[in-house]
Amino acid sequence: MSIEAHAWLDRSVGPSNYAWHGGGSVAGVDCAALYFRTLDDAEAFMAAFPGLQLADGTAAPGYNSPALPFGRGSEEDGAVCNLYSNTRAVDAIRQLFAGLRLENAAGNLEPGRFYPDQLAPVIRHGADGFELARARWGMPSPPSVLKTARDPGVTNVRNTASPHWRRWLGPSHRCLVPLTAFAEPLGAGRGNQWFTSAEGAPLFFAGIQVRGWTSVRKVKDGETTDDLFAFLTCPPNAEVAAVHPKAMPVILTAPEEWEAWMTQPFELAVHLQRPLPDGALSLVESPV
Repeated sequence: MSIEAHAWLDRSVGPSNYAWHGGGSVAGVDCAALYFRTLDDAEAFMAAFPGLQLADGTAAPGYNSPALPFGRGSEEDGAVCNLYSNTRAVDAIRQLFAGLRLENAAGNLEPGRFYPDQLAPVIRHGADGFELARARWGMPSPPSVLKTARDPGVTNVRNTASPHWRRWLGPSHRCLVPLTAFAEPLGAGRGNQWFTSAEGAPLFFAGIQVRGWTSVRKVKDGETTDDLFAFLTCPPNAEVAAVHPKAMPVILTAPEEWEAWMTQPFELAVHLQRPLPDGALSLVESPV
């Protein structure tokens, strides 16, 4: 297989656009580490050799380490913020957007916690201004990471340079996700650490969304057509880094940031993909 794969890579990708490192065996399985300059080349290689088994999440949008050829331990694979809460009611959200048209297509918002694949409120572009709607948490996954027809969805997105995400980065596909607190897992069965605004500032995840996407989210349900969303991540600030040293959600706290995220070209809006300042979050025992 390695001779055939090397020949394909030299012919289809080019020797200067990939690197093949090491080799060896883990648990009786032959392993090698391949690095590509572009995600397109990586996806083309995986499509050309479907019999190869991906060792870990290296094709996932959030992957950012070049030093893990034989896969990552489970403690390193935890997703960023797969649980958050919102206790802000519709009228309170409307007040934050005073002077802007905000239609309510979500109905009453009960305070609660939100987990992946659940419906949650988002603010997106409507027919005439903004609208508050409900969408299912988890954007379509890159096809290269799916091993079956089922797509559980991607809850948070870091690599906005990926061609997979590029189609949804324009203003029409962006959204704001209201929250009052978010959680990061403490690991080793120790539960979650919750974070909220240290000064009571209103919080919104910087999100992306797609409407009317048909996929198999759960095998028992078969194909469904859903409005979907996810939010961006970035390096952590000091408070989150103490719990989750790799990443935190992109959180916007000021009206000018909300407006910029929803309206500016991505070349400008991408500058909002940065951590909150150190000291902006408080650690709390339970969601607020």
